[in-house]
Amino acid sequence: MKTELDLDLLGKILESVEKHVDYADIRVNESQNTVIVMKDGKIQEIRSGSDLGACIRVLKQGAWGFSYTTRLDRLDHVAESALKLASVLSSDVELAPAEIRTDKVTSNARIKLSDVSLEDKKLVMSEVEQAANLDKVVSTTVNYVDAEGTSIFLNSEGSSITMEENRVALFLNAVAASENGIQFGHKSTGGAKGFEVIESEDLELMGRTAASKAVRLLDASLPPSGRYPIIMDPELTGVFIHEAVGHASEADLILQNDSILKGKMGASIGSPLVTIVDDASMDAFGYYAYDAEGVKTSENVLVQDGTLVSLLSSRETAAKLNIQSSGNARSGVGDQPIVRMSNTYLKPGQMNFEELIEDMDNGIYLKGSRGGQVDTGKGVFQFNAAESFLIEDGEVKDPLRDVSLSGNILEILQKVDAVGSDFHLGVGFCGKAGQTAPVGDGGPHTRVSEATVGGAS
Repeated sequence: MKTELDLDLLGKILESVEKHVDYADIRVNESQNTVIVMKDGKIQEIRSGSDLGACIRVLKQGAWGFSYTTRLDRLDHVAESALKLASVLSSDVELAPAEIRTDKVTSNARIKLSDVSLEDKKLVMSEVEQAANLDKVVSTTVNYVDAEGTSIFLNSEGSSITMEENRVALFLNAVAASENGIQFGHKSTGGAKGFEVIESEDLELMGRTAASKAVRLLDASLPPSGRYPIIMDPELTGVFIHEAVGHASEADLILQNDSILKGKMGASIGSPLVTIVDDASMDAFGYYAYDAEGVKTSENVLVQDGTLVSLLSSRETAAKLNIQSSGNARSGVGDQPIVRMSNTYLKPGQMNFEELIEDMDNGIYLKGSRGGQVDTGKGVFQFNAAESFLIEDGEVKDPLRDVSLSGNILEILQKVDAVGSDFHLGVGFCGKAGQTAPVGDGGPHTRVSEATVGGAS
C-alpha cells in the first residue's frame, strides 16, 4: 500500500466534502487474510487473499451519512453518497471533543505473517491436531486465522493516522466419546503480533490439554444443585467480566436503558477486591493503538476497588453522557463504528490457588466456558462451565460435567471474597449488532463466597 499516495488522495476527497458538513472522516484498510480449517487431520478449507475497503462518514446537522466501497477510484462517488444520506436524515448526534493526532504506528511483528508459507501454517495445525489424538478422542477441528494489513484514518479536524496491524489465532476443538456420551475440549492461542505467537506456543501441550479435558469429562459426575462457594478459573473469570460487566458498561447500552449499570457511576457495584480494566493498548488479542474514530487508546479502569468509575464509549455516546470518549469505537471499514470492548479483565490480587481453596469445606471449582447468556438490562446471567471439580476440605476432588453458573451480576461482584495472584488473558471474538471484533478477556482465579450452581441443560 503506497501510503503517501493514499494520504494525498484521501486528503483531497476530505477537502471536497468537509466544507459541506460539520464533521467528516475517512477510513481505508488493506489487508492480507488467511483462514484454514482442518477436520480430523485433513484440510477442509483454505481461504487466502487480499481485502481493500474504504468508507466515508459525514455528520451534517446532527445526522450521519455513511458510505463504503472496495474501489479507491470510486471514493468521490462514495463521498457524494454519504453527503446525500446525511442531507435527508434528521437526528441529534454530537461528538465529544477528541485530540487531533498525527501518527504512524508500525508493526511489532517479528515474523511477518505474509512471509510464512501456507505449508508452514498447515504444519502447526497438524502438530496440535496430532497431539490431541488421545484414546477416546473421535474427532478434532483446528482453525487457523491471520490478518496483516494497513489502515489509514483521516478526519476534518486534522487527524491523520496510519497503522500497521497484525493478528493471528489458532483454535482447537476435540471431541471424545464413550458409552457415557460425548464431551468436548477446547484450547486457543493468538495475539496481535506476527507468527512468533504461534511458534512460541507449546502446541503439543495445547493439543493434549484440550483432548484430556474431553476424555476426563466422559467419566465425570453430574453436579449438585444449590448455593455453593465457587472458584472461577482465569478463563471463566474473563467470560464473566466480559459478558456480565463489560457489555453492561458500554455507553450505547446504557443510553438504550439496557444496562444494570445505568445511573451507577460512583456507586459501589462490587466488593473492594474487584478492579476491572479495559485496555486496548496492551499486548493482547484485542489490541489497537487508535479506535475507529482516531482516539488514542490507553488503560481504562471501569471498576476501581468495587466502585464504578468509568464506561466504554465512542465520541457520539460520550457527548450524550457528557464524558470523554474512552477510545472504544470499533468496526471494520464496511460498518459504522459502535462501542466495543478490547482487552477486558479482572485485576489480580495477592493469593495463590492453594490459599484460595484451603478453607473451603464444600465448594465447586469451575473452569472454562461453553457459552451462556446475559441480560444486561435485568442484570442476570447463566454460563455453562467447560469442566468443573468438587472442592472438599480444601482439596480439588472429583470432576463434574455439564455445570451451569447463574445469578445476579451485582450480587456475584459483591460476593467476590478472594482474588488470585495469577493472570491469563484469553483469545476470542465478540459479536454485537451483526459485527465481530477480536477481543481478549481474562483475569486471575476468583473466589465467590456463594453462587447458584446446577446441571447445565
